[in-house]
Amino acid sequence: MTTATIDVVDEFVGVQEGDALDDLRHRRPVTREQLQASYDALFAPVDDTAFPVAERLLVAAFATRSTSDDATAAFYADAARRADAARAEVVLAEASAAATAGPFGAYREEGLRGESSDGRRYEPGTDVREALGERLTAALTHAHLLTFRPREADGADQSRLLESGWSADGIITLSQLVSFLAFQQRVAAGLRAIRSAQEVSA
Repeated sequence: MTTATIDVVDEFVGVQEGDALDDLRHRRPVTREQLQASYDALFAPVDDTAFPVAERLLVAAFATRSTSDDATAAFYADAARRADAARAEVVLAEASAAATAGPFGAYREEGLRGESSDGRRYEPGTDVREALGERLTAALTHAHLLTFRPREADGADQSRLLESGWSADGIITLSQLVSFLAFQQRVAAGLRAIRSAQEVSA
């Protein structure tokens, strides 16, 4: 299964060949190519035994929808529905309910404690655990933690993933996926903001 396109960020933003944003992106060809290569590696992997592509898409739909209901989130929502329609609807409902803005969390360092802030935590209910299974539920909880409370991620969180059936390799890929999604979504949002500014000034 593959969800790869020529350039998914261009698809999110609606970049057309030869337009101003296309020219802008071509000024950083290595960044553009590496962003797409990262997408391909995560969603069209050589081996997805430790973290099946369908689960990656479900996590992606959750992480992006809980951050912003934008074109990036819509892309992953559609891909998740194609991969696993039943669980995708549960995941998307959870993402909408868990949507917030961050980051939050408590600093442990003495000089930074004054910058600590609290915010929404994702706590899946029993019905969600039954619908999604412990493994995927743990992945969503981890994704929400890394997205909104990254400074609180620690060994205990990884232990919970291991107890839920995740392997060490799977946990690494899961964390890489969440980090990539955050960056990809910010890049697309930034390009859309540039386009809006260009349209206003035109």
